[in-house]
Parts: sequence; C-alpha cells; structure tokens
Amino acid sequence: MDKLLRKPYTFLYRGVVPPMLRAAVNLYGVEELAGLDDNPVILGWAHEVAATDNVGGWLKEFYTEDEIPWCGLFAAVCAVRAGSRAFNKCLAAREWMHWGQDVEDDDVGLGDVLVFWRGKPAGKSGHVGFYVGESPDGDFYHVLGGNQGDEVSIVKIPSYRLLGARRQPGERGHGRRVIEGGKVTEGEG
Repeated sequence: MDKLLRKPYTFLYRGVVPPMLRAAVNLYGVEELAGLDDNPVILGWAHEVAATDNVGGWLKEFYTEDEIPWCGLFAAVCAVRAGSRAFNKCLAAREWMHWGQDVEDDDVGLGDVLVFWRGKPAGKSGHVGFYVGESPDGDFYHVLGGNQGDEVSIVKIPSYRLLGARRQPGERGHGRRVIEGGKVTEGEG
C-alpha cells in the first residue's frame, strides 16, 4: 500500500520472511474509512476468502462493512494469499487457536500467528496477528495485524495476554527477534 514500514521494522522488506507475514507486510497501512464509508479493499478480502473451497459463501454476506471486527479476516486473507487454507470460523480471533500447527511458547518466531485475549482471559473476545518480534524484557510482542487502531499496523501487545501461537502448515520456525521501541496498543478492534 502507500504506507511504508519504519525502523525498527524495515527488516521485513528483505531476507527470509514467512509467506503469511510477507502477505501481511504487503497490506501494511490499509485502513478503515471514517464515517459511513467502507474500504472496498477490506470488504474485498471477505469475497476473496469466501471464494476458497472450505469457507462458506456466508462470509461475504456477513461481512458488509469495515466496522465489523476484521483482525480474523485479515489473518485469513494472508493465509489464502500464502497458499494456505482459511477455515469456516476464521473471523473469530480465538478460533485461530485451532488452525495450523501448534507452537510452543519458547519456539514462537517470525511470522507465527499469535492469538490474544481481549477483555477477559476466559471471555470470548480476542485478537489475532503475526509475530514480528518481542521486547528485550519479553513483556511485549510486536504484532503485525489488522484492525489495530482501525488499520493494518504493527503494535506492541502485552505478552501476558497471549493465549497461544500457531504456525502455517508445512512451515518451519523462523526464529525470535528482539526489537527496541514500538507503540504499545491502546486496544485492538
């Protein structure tokens, strides 16, 4: 898109970046439109994901405005563009805990799907995004995700909110990365 990554995240433009994260980087900066208007790019993702053989057509009928939480939709379109399959409940962030390969906490790395709780740990609300790095003290993950401040962006999310991590089927780990700085999220969605 028109918005470019800034330091300390420019490393994502070069080197080996997992396919889903590469798809996410290519969408960096996409944002909701203010007011009653909707971003046709975001709405188009629902049609793109719905066109896959394992996601029902209900998705494009359900997803009619960019005010509907779209972090799961963003993750799904990245999966599809990276050659993976989306799944029927892909809009629900916590449902990503059942997708792909399980990743142990000490093996989380570049491009892995991170699932966080929102509101309450045992609640239903969640957030999903991609691991870009972590703070030196391990208290925050740097996450590239959709619907973060109403746009595709990178924010820091407290690590205590992590429910689990998943990896694209067939992918190997791409290592951890320590990153200084970054913006702490005020809340997703």
